[in-house]
Amino acid sequence: MGTAGTDALVELLRRNAARTEDDRRVAEENITALQEAGLLRLLLPRRFGGRQESIRTLVETASELGRGCGSTAWTTSLINIAAWITGLYPERAQREVYGTDPHARACTALPPAATTRATDGGQTVTGRWGFVSGCLHAQWALLGIPVTGTSGERLDQGLALVPMSELSVEDTWHVAGMRGTGSHTLVADDVFVPAHRILSVTRAREGAYPTEFTDEPLYRAAFVPVLALSLVGPQLGMARGALEYVLSSLGTGRGISHTFYADAREAPSTHTQLADAAQLIDTAALHLTRAADDVDRWAAEGRPMPLPDRARVRMDAATVARRSREALDLLLTLEGARSFAETSPLQRFWRDLETAGRHALLNPSATGEVYGRTLLGVEEQISALI
Repeated sequence: MGTAGTDALVELLRRNAARTEDDRRVAEENITALQEAGLLRLLLPRRFGGRQESIRTLVETASELGRGCGSTAWTTSLINIAAWITGLYPERAQREVYGTDPHARACTALPPAATTRATDGGQTVTGRWGFVSGCLHAQWALLGIPVTGTSGERLDQGLALVPMSELSVEDTWHVAGMRGTGSHTLVADDVFVPAHRILSVTRAREGAYPTEFTDEPLYRAAFVPVLALSLVGPQLGMARGALEYVLSSLGTGRGISHTFYADAREAPSTHTQLADAAQLIDTAALHLTRAADDVDRWAAEGRPMPLPDRARVRMDAATVARRSREALDLLLTLEGARSFAETSPLQRFWRDLETAGRHALLNPSATGEVYGRTLLGVEEQISALI
C-alpha cells in the first residue's frame, strides 16, 4: 500500500472506531477494506495466495493501522499471526485450512486451558479458552492443549487447529479497553483433533516446526519473539495516533486554562512535554524495528535464534508497550481534562493502551527478570515463553 492508500484506510478506521467499540467487534467495513488491501494475508504463505511478508512488515503495518483504531489494528495483527502459525504446520493441515478457502482466517489462544484424552490418530479435546481476539472473524482456531498419552500422562504442550464450526463462542468480553477486539471465550466439548493438526509448542519454542517447506524463511522465525512483537505494533500506533490528535488540537490556537497563555503553543511546558512524548514514541519504534529486524535476520540465515536474543526481543516488546503508555500519559496532560470527553479519541486510545499493555506476555517485571537472568547466565528461568 502506498501512502495515499494507507492514509485513506487509517481514516476509515478512525471514522469507525466508535462503532467498533460500541459493537464490541471490528466493523465489517474495516474487515472488508483490510481484506481487499491484502492486510489480512500478510503472513499467509504465497503457496495459498498470501503475501508472505516479513515480521518487520507486520509490525509496521499494525503500527500504521493503530493510528486509526487500536482494536482493528490488534485484530489485524493477531489474525496475521494465526496465519503465520498455520504456516508452521504440515502441508496437510495447511491445505485443510486454505485449500478450499484461500481467504480463511484463524484466531489463537496459546494457554493449554483444556483436558484431553488420547484417541486413535489424535486427541479429543474439552476446554474453555478466554481472551480469543479475532474469534468473531475467524473460520479456524488455534487452541492450546495438553497432549496426553493412553494412560492420561502429559506428554507435551500442543496447539490444536480446530474449525470454528466445531466450537461455540461465549460472550464474555465486557471490558474497559480494546472492546472492539471481541476477545470472547471459545468452548470445545469432546472435539476430536487429528495428530497432524496439533503443533508441539515445546518444539516450536526451540524453532523446530513440522512444515515441509523449510526453504521459506518466514516460517523459520522464532516462535515466542514473533508472538510478542505482534502485540505491540498496534500499541505504538495508538501512541502515534494520540500525538497526531494533540498536534491537531494545538494547531487550533487554543490556550491553557487558568494561565495567561492564550495560545498553548507559546508555553515552554508545551514544547518540553511534546518533545518528550515524541521521543518516547521514537524510542518505542526503534526497539520495535530492531527486534523485528533481528527476528527476520535469524530466520533468513536459517539458524535458530539464540536464547539471549529471544529474551531481549521479549524485553524489547515490553519496552514498546511501556514507552507508548508513557508517551500517551504526557499527551493526556498536554490536552488536559478535555482528553476524557466521550467525543475525544484520546480517551479511547488511553483505555485501549492501558488494556493492551497489560497482556501477560508484556509484563515488565516478568520480562525484566527473564532478560536479567539471561544476561547473568542463570539457567533456571521463570517462564518457558522465551
